[in-house]
Amino acid sequence: MIFLLFIALLAKTALADDSHESQFYSFSPQVGSGQGVSYAITGTGRITGVRVWDANSNVIHGFQFRYGHTWTDVVGREWDQKQEIELFDNEVIVAISGKYGHNIQSVVFTTSLGRSLFAGQPSGHSFNMYPENEKAELRFISGRFHGAITSFGAHWGVVTEPYGTNLLTNTTHE
Repeated sequence: MIFLLFIALLAKTALADDSHESQFYSFSPQVGSGQGVSYAITGTGRITGVRVWDANSNVIHGFQFRYGHTWTDVVGREWDQKQEIELFDNEVIVAISGKYGHNIQSVVFTTSLGRSLFAGQPSGHSFNMYPENEKAELRFISGRFHGAITSFGAHWGVVTEPYGTNLLTNTTHE
């Protein structure tokens, strides 16, 4: 519970610079068992890439986001198969869906251009996450990890930089 309060405070602080932005903030509550070490993937600006690691197309083991040109640290671990999507200019994450049991079994990140990144095996309980306001996009995720990703929730908001300012001139991978 303290972790959720911390994340809510972090989100409110991140959006406090522009009171206009805070009206677009929403949170999709965490799904999964919630065991293990807490994490949050945050960055500056718009999300421009997503990586997901799944083991034998079964359980989600790790996440990594790129904000602008910079990849975050991996949460969880790099294990087995890596799925990746690089977003185009004017493209944002507008929905996350998937399945969960004790761990996150599968995840689908869907973009504003109708493209999707799919990882894992679709078995378990279904979940769907999306912003409460149509102008919002995925800003960051938070959750818990214990051998695999055991839970995550999505934080939605607006980005102050206008569309088209995250031009990717260097798309090399790590």
